[in-house]
Amino acid sequence: MMSPEQKFARWVRVSIASFLLMFIYFIVADIWIPLTPDSTVMRVVTPVSARVSGYVSQVYVHNNSQVKKGDVLYELDPTPFINKVEAAQIALEQAKLTNQQLDAQIAAQLANLKTAQITARNNQATYSRYQRLATMQNVSQQDLDNVRTAWQNSQQSVSSLNASIDNLRIQRGERDDDRNVTLQKYRNALEQAQLDLGWTKIRAEADGTVSNLQLSPGLYTSAGNALLALVNHDTDIVADFREKSLRHTHAGTAAAVVFDALPGKVFRAHVTSSDAGILAGQQAVNGQLSQPEVSNRWVRDAQRMRIHIELDEAIDKTLPTGSRATVQLYNSEGIFARFFSGLQIRLVSWLHYVY
Repeated sequence: MMSPEQKFARWVRVSIASFLLMFIYFIVADIWIPLTPDSTVMRVVTPVSARVSGYVSQVYVHNNSQVKKGDVLYELDPTPFINKVEAAQIALEQAKLTNQQLDAQIAAQLANLKTAQITARNNQATYSRYQRLATMQNVSQQDLDNVRTAWQNSQQSVSSLNASIDNLRIQRGERDDDRNVTLQKYRNALEQAQLDLGWTKIRAEADGTVSNLQLSPGLYTSAGNALLALVNHDTDIVADFREKSLRHTHAGTAAAVVFDALPGKVFRAHVTSSDAGILAGQQAVNGQLSQPEVSNRWVRDAQRMRIHIELDEAIDKTLPTGSRATVQLYNSEGIFARFFSGLQIRLVSWLHYVY
């Protein structure tokens, strides 16, 4: 029979051995079967705002409404936008009428140009004839000067008409309406007015759930001012692990997930990707010198990196964005690793019932 001193020594040895075994287990487990409670359910949240400013006339949803892509969420008063469309249509038609008037003016000036060209040719012929008569002294110098002046004036009329026609053609632009710059400007204004009118109906850009609704009919909203949030149905689970825990992790690595909202249930999953970095690894471009991190600790805290997890099976309950979870990775395919990792995650799932 052992003495009390022997019993105490045995318990000390058992305690030390147990401690060493647990220490070794945690070191090995952190590499081959790591587990983290720092996991979060993330769903893309889109702030919804109007692209134009105006007064809200209709609201078609309420908080937690389930909507499909293309559903109308709310509508602005379209009256001022309808007026802008009509004004743009009138401006376009007026531009077309202006081009028709310019066409008529060009045709009239072309007719005047032909008359002026005939007059100039006749005056030139008369001047040439008077020059021949002047050499024989059959006409006076004054008559010759008058004929020369008439010829020069007719030439100036031709030049003036050509310049006027060129100016009218510049105002008219391309005769092809599809390439006419003036008409294109008014068509663009009409298209923009029609776009603005269409944007008075604010639609869902994806399937999701309406949240944080902050509008009612009569409220004035400015373009870009978010009045509700649309929470996407697609779920992304992010998990933060110590760097060394991810040395054997890659896309496709098997995983298991336990949600705080669903205690006692373990869901199969797999790793889809890992982030290229974290905020601590990003330097702001501010023109200042670097500031080294100061730490007096001999062993600093391990850095954590983020990976993304996707479930292999559907869940009955839609979890809100921000829900917490625990993720277990299977970096090893060994039987013993699978056994102990299964124990770990199931123990956590049962602990969630209590805490």
